[in-house]
Amino acid sequence: MRASRKMEHVLHALRLGQSGQQGLADFRLVHNCLPDTSMKQIELHTTIGELKLSSPIVINAMTGGSQETEKINRELAIVAQEKGLAMAVGSQMAAIKDKDVRSSYQVVRKMNPDGIVIANLGSEATVEQARMAVDMIEANALQIHLNVMQELIMPEGDRDFSGMLDRIAQIVEHVGVPVIVKEVGFGIMHEGALKLKQIGVKAIDVGGTGGTNFAKIENARRAIPLDWLNDWGSKTSIALLEGLSVFPRGAVMASGGISEAHELVKVLTAGASAVGIAGTFLRVLQDGGIDALHTYIDELHDGVILLMTALGATTVEQLGRVPIVIGGETAEWCRARGISITEYAMRRE
Repeated sequence: MRASRKMEHVLHALRLGQSGQQGLADFRLVHNCLPDTSMKQIELHTTIGELKLSSPIVINAMTGGSQETEKINRELAIVAQEKGLAMAVGSQMAAIKDKDVRSSYQVVRKMNPDGIVIANLGSEATVEQARMAVDMIEANALQIHLNVMQELIMPEGDRDFSGMLDRIAQIVEHVGVPVIVKEVGFGIMHEGALKLKQIGVKAIDVGGTGGTNFAKIENARRAIPLDWLNDWGSKTSIALLEGLSVFPRGAVMASGGISEAHELVKVLTAGASAVGIAGTFLRVLQDGGIDALHTYIDELHDGVILLMTALGATTVEQLGRVPIVIGGETAEWCRARGISITEYAMRRE
């Protein structure tokens, strides 16, 4: 049942696509007519929490748990290895409960023996299960994903979310690798980010709306859809600024409908230190294979380098000190929530 659900999620994600309404049109980069830099000087290395990355692009959690998804993970891992990207696997609870599907996750480490690989479990996991997930793929870190609304819409999903924070706290304390808490596409808001920081979480992936819509995916699997929940959550632009109102630069990853170089640069300029991409990579891989995904990632890197040169930032850290103007719905939300946006526009080197 769980294995078939994993493939259903992949097929629905490909069919439904991404809305692209992640709010990043509200972010405007400020032109620098005297950047005083060269493309040769640009360095893409960055950090997310305790992890050091050679690129800000992360192949974010997608799948695993069946023979069909093993092929996807193998190909993604090959690309991750060749492009030097960190890669997270999909939720490993399926493999904890069924040893027969573990190879669909272990293939990632097999194909990428020296790279950064990130394990993944939901907030229902115990410390023992978290350790099993990490050991299973010799992971460098662990993602704990938050997907309350997905579970509530999912026909066979969880209905009891008591004790989530306590379980995450225990995992942070005892799992032995860095923990990144991520949303699956509904956004981490200030209140949740603050609770996570208070229990010792060092990094979050804000995971806003605009990318893969798990409300729509689960509604597509329901006999009686709850379509009125399809727009639940906050856009990536909003989730990012909410997360940054609690966590410092270097501790926040952005994801949710980010697919082009200028979008990557916008969120990095706003203060994200890494960018997770999942659905777009999956579609490129399915449509054009490994070679197409290679080309796409090269184009993303080239575009980021071009824009960093234009903005006068030679590192991702410097990019986070460049001014950016925030307007539209995102600015209105921030004003209502007491999040200052003036400081973003008024940055001075």
